[in-house]
Amino acid sequence: MRQSGVSHRPVPLQPAPLYNPNMSMRIGLGFDSHAFKPGVPLVIGGLKIDHPEGLAGHSDGDLLLHAITDALLGAVSAGDIGTFFPPTDPKWKGADSTLFLATALEEIALVGFKIVNIDCVLIMHRPKIVPIAADLRERVADLLSLDINNVSIKGKTPEGLTQDGTAVAHVVVLLESIKLPDEHRKLALEADAPNEADIDGVLTTLAADTPDIAALGRKLPTFDTDDLT
Repeated sequence: MRQSGVSHRPVPLQPAPLYNPNMSMRIGLGFDSHAFKPGVPLVIGGLKIDHPEGLAGHSDGDLLLHAITDALLGAVSAGDIGTFFPPTDPKWKGADSTLFLATALEEIALVGFKIVNIDCVLIMHRPKIVPIAADLRERVADLLSLDINNVSIKGKTPEGLTQDGTAVAHVVVLLESIKLPDEHRKLALEADAPNEADIDGVLTTLAADTPDIAALGRKLPTFDTDDLT
């Protein structure tokens, strides 16, 4: 039964806003592990550390920067470090891991995000992390262009675990979307909604052109990802 005074006409659909004023947040989780190896330098967080053994790996073995890179890429669903820098490619042999990190920073910027803060845990018996934690935080903060207060690095020992010859890193990163300036937001809100002809034109162009993503370093993950970089 129709109630008196109540309209049952369908409500017209409103076009989705072109700009979302609400800030979007993303979380990324990174992990890496490497075995210690004599005769190679130890590099953690972009710092060379005085220690009898370094970390084995295809690149410089910097497990902290590898874990941070994976956390950043994962936060924006861009793949992982091996997608961009496969260990099967000889040109990454001995590579400085700051290059990997720079690529991850480009990826999050391309999709409109920036880092809020980062929390890292390094698990190893030696070297002790606490005495060098301040230097590590300063270096990582510089690489990420963050205030040092937004970078946390903690050291743990693998109590009860058989990890005497291994170093492990866990990283969590929080991202937030980069807000557009007010004038850009106003232009987006006042822009005319695209009509069907506009959409068809864009789709036709996309179908005809193959985008070149080589500059981003993306590579097909057609390799074994068990021991990346």
